[in-house]
Amino acid sequence: MLINGRGERFMSRYHRLADLASRDIVARSIDSEMKNSGEPCVYLDLSHVARQKVEQRFPHLLKTCAHFGIDLAGEPVPVVPAAHYMCGGVIADAAGQTSLPGLFVIGEAACTGVHGANRLASNSLLEAVFFAEATAAAVIAEPQRYSVDPAIGPASLSEPLARARQPEVMILEHDWDEVRRIMWDYVGIVRDRERLDIALSRLRNIRRTVEQVYREALITPELIELRNIALLGELIVLCARHRHESRGLHYTLDHPGKAAGPARDTEIARGMVLDGEGAWESDTASPLE
Repeated sequence: MLINGRGERFMSRYHRLADLASRDIVARSIDSEMKNSGEPCVYLDLSHVARQKVEQRFPHLLKTCAHFGIDLAGEPVPVVPAAHYMCGGVIADAAGQTSLPGLFVIGEAACTGVHGANRLASNSLLEAVFFAEATAAAVIAEPQRYSVDPAIGPASLSEPLARARQPEVMILEHDWDEVRRIMWDYVGIVRDRERLDIALSRLRNIRRTVEQVYREALITPELIELRNIALLGELIVLCARHRHESRGLHYTLDHPGKAAGPARDTEIARGMVLDGEGAWESDTASPLE
């Protein structure tokens, strides 16, 4: 059972199935309860379940909670919605092949059509097994398409690159943390246009800084990662701004209902171009076909 800080069960106020509603509804309900109360979390209460049953059913969770000083079977456990899956990703076919020859994507990062507006938890293992085998078979069947040109050798550092300064670690860490906070605070499970516009402005400021550092400093894994997540964050915001409906976990306060137009749950943004300020824009999107 989910309870708030006052010990009240609240899910029945949001859906007839209460705590057994679908994950997107439960997540939005928790988000609403936290925002209305100002509390940092709600609580999962298993006190009505026999301890022996909890120990048998959830041994790993019991051990993890105990590590943090929480008795899963005897006291309420603080919980918040967490964005840990990606709905969408890089478009790939049934063999994991993307539009770039030789680049394959499978699993959480891929958009293959097996998930819709909600991530289907039971599909993850099936996805890993099926697409891994299909992708391996595709590569084996046409090895000449994906072989590396032997004329391409290891890159050598040019003199200017060798003299490039190291990027400041503190700046990278602060910007990385800011991207994470922006996405959590403004591009969470419940969105609106105002929040998305704020997120877009802040992310573009970070991207301009990162691009300048990328051109002038020595390339490091940390810099590449920051550059990638800032770009990905901006693309997510742009796609969220384009979606004028609420479907599954894609929920916006400005458009709470489903749109009648899209025949499929997934929309693909095409024609993304980099403008003069290093920002990506797209005025077109179409359902996944």
